[in-house]
Amino acid sequence: MRRPVAWVVAIVLLAEAVFVAALNWFLGVVVDRQQMSLAGLDPHVMSTSSKIGGVVFGLYFVLCALVAVLVAIRDRAPAGFGRVLLISVAVVHGLLGAFVWGLVGWTAFLFMVVVLGLVVLLLMTYDRDGGAEAGAAGDGAGEGGGPEAEAEPGPVTAPDAASLPAPRTDEPQGGDDEPQDTVPAQVTRPVTTTP
Repeated sequence: MRRPVAWVVAIVLLAEAVFVAALNWFLGVVVDRQQMSLAGLDPHVMSTSSKIGGVVFGLYFVLCALVAVLVAIRDRAPAGFGRVLLISVAVVHGLLGAFVWGLVGWTAFLFMVVVLGLVVLLLMTYDRDGGAEAGAAGDGAGEGGGPEAEAEPGPVTAPDAASLPAPRTDEPQGGDDEPQDTVPAQVTRPVTTTP
């Protein structure tokens, strides 16, 4: 399930990159041709900043999609800068979802939440220590030297008769009138048995 999720995230982020870049470029062209101004700003400055913002956000989404493609190809968890990118794109989609609820509508909000869920699912389906490779190395309980192996106790066997102390007797030993111990008393740990 991990690889298909990574491929879906990569495709969705690439589609978003194209859409965001094209939308901002279109808005920049409209502002430039209509000579629109907001609070006295120069229309040319507004148009240029809209186009630059579209290109920057488009490249950001392409970079995040590239990280998802690498995760899908390698079948390993993202690490370092790639993990930071995927976490940041999840945060961006959460914030955009909050904004588009009031500005665009519930369908855009639903889309943002679905993309957010896919990115979080991609991050959570891989182990931090290496994904499928770590799972293959330490699948069995008590093998591989992992934390599970250290926490699992080995099988408990009953001690043999030679290691047990001799029982106490009430009969006199060696002609004395008082009972004597044949072996000094030892404290032994109770043996646990498994069903």
